[in-house]
Amino acid sequence: MPTLTGALSTFRRTKELLPLTILIGLSILFQAANPAFLSPMNLSNFFAYFPELGMMALAMTFLLIAGEFDLSIGSFFAFCPVLMFTMHNKLGLPLVPAFLVTLVVCALLGLVNGLLVTKVGISSFLTTIGMMLIVRGASLVITNGFPQASWNTESILRPLLAGSVKVGEFEIFSSLPWFIVILATMLIVLKSTRYGNWIFAVGGNARAAKARGIDTDRLKIGLFIISALMASFAGTIDAFRISSVFPIAGQGYELEVIAMVVIGGTSLLGGSGTLVGTVIGVMLLRAMRNGIIVMGVPGMAYNIFVGAIILAMMAIHSIMEKRTRGE
Repeated sequence: MPTLTGALSTFRRTKELLPLTILIGLSILFQAANPAFLSPMNLSNFFAYFPELGMMALAMTFLLIAGEFDLSIGSFFAFCPVLMFTMHNKLGLPLVPAFLVTLVVCALLGLVNGLLVTKVGISSFLTTIGMMLIVRGASLVITNGFPQASWNTESILRPLLAGSVKVGEFEIFSSLPWFIVILATMLIVLKSTRYGNWIFAVGGNARAAKARGIDTDRLKIGLFIISALMASFAGTIDAFRISSVFPIAGQGYELEVIAMVVIGGTSLLGGSGTLVGTVIGVMLLRAMRNGIIVMGVPGMAYNIFVGAIILAMMAIHSIMEKRTRGE
């Protein structure tokens, strides 16, 4: 039992270790079932989608650590490219200014989320559900529910956001360097700045943080703006990569992203979290989606596996907490 307790204590101290262990185990299983799982083509496809969800998951990690969450990110994922290409195609605005205007609009909507949560006192659950419906509805109204094509559009944004280069048999998309830069920046902010300490303090005990002079409202408002911007940026990358704009893009991403963050070791109760764990959580769920398809399991079964992993992870975390407390 001391050995088991020690192992559980190690997993509890290093929250990234458990999802990493599961990721490695599943990768070995999928590769044994079908050698195509780790093929250059499959890995290229994996890392094409991974950064887009990863960007949203990083912003969600900040919010969850601060004790809040955002259910409108999937709608922002679709709304930003819809608005951008509408301004370009129907109003004749060049893509770069249209992109910048769209980011400002999405930032303002994120600001509205933050103000409603902090100043009006509406829970982030209800606030972001309302924003999710508004933004998704706007996307459908603007497009009449039909996708918009973007493949005839030439702009520096296309190679900058969705270009790709061949490195041997691998194809690396521009989104991966963007994700790495964003991850490095957010890691520095969270671990090495007062702002990062404030995020943990607010999530751990908002009243105590406020008593220590931290402007909790301003911090949370900023995090909601970051969340909206990150989802908008990811949606624009996706639109350029697939050369189409879908008003229903990103449906269900909000729950999937929260699942990735929680699986990575961030607490739903706030005050605790890890960006590295979030990256592993994103890789784990994307690898699972990819692996079950490679194994020939119907893609519609993906949610079953995700639900099972979430419940298993929560059960393991609960057991670890009780064991380390000696209960």
